[in-house]
Amino acid sequence: MADKAPISIAFRGVTKSYGELEVLRGIDLDVSQGEVLALLGPSGGGKSTLLRLVNGLEIRDGGDLRVLATDVPLGPPAGQPTDPWWTALRRRVGFVFQAFHLYPHKTALENVTLGPVTVDGRAPADARDQAVQLLERVGLAAKQDVYPRQLSGGQQQRVAIARALAMDPEILLFDEPTSALDPEMSAEVIDVMRDLAAQHSRTLVVVTHEFGFAREGADRVAFLEHGRILEVGSAAEVLEHPKHERTRAFFERVL
Repeated sequence: MADKAPISIAFRGVTKSYGELEVLRGIDLDVSQGEVLALLGPSGGGKSTLLRLVNGLEIRDGGDLRVLATDVPLGPPAGQPTDPWWTALRRRVGFVFQAFHLYPHKTALENVTLGPVTVDGRAPADARDQAVQLLERVGLAAKQDVYPRQLSGGQQQRVAIARALAMDPEILLFDEPTSALDPEMSAEVIDVMRDLAAQHSRTLVVVTHEFGFAREGADRVAFLEHGRILEVGSAAEVLEHPKHERTRAFFERVL
């Protein structure tokens, strides 16, 4: 029997509140190295907050969180990107946002090379060579000298994915990367994500309402509502044969 893959992310009793609003209520979840996990559920269920805890964009209130064999502290507060501990972690954990957050005054190529040069201290020529390869990988080889305003939404999101990959992360987090896109542009981004998922070269955690991606690209699916994981299992199990009554009702309405 093959050895079980190491755990990339482990949540144990994780809680998070904003004032009196409980967003996460005792989350227990493991994500294995090389696994593709899709987080599904209604808006406001805590999916994005759970994702943002992994690289310190949010700080949990309680419970234990372990990322890449390292215990994540309960501080410093999120939003201090210069803290050395968080900087070291964020080099290993990439994040693709709903909004693209590209620098408008820099070309696609410059957006992709910025992190490796300024954060990792790579030689500009080496970073450029890598960026060219990554833009080609996401289907934008001909757009490397184009500014974000000259790109469609789908193209901008693909640049954002290439930018995240440029840091060679061990974990890649996607927070509803197609929510701001029309169906045709969404399909462009989903194709890139499927390619990444099929390689299993890094751990992917994806908050998404794209059930086609969850069905075809994810190893497992977790369904969250009101800050709790109601169900977790293979995509086929959860999407086609959900066990929890609330999960069944949700998918009957949306699928």
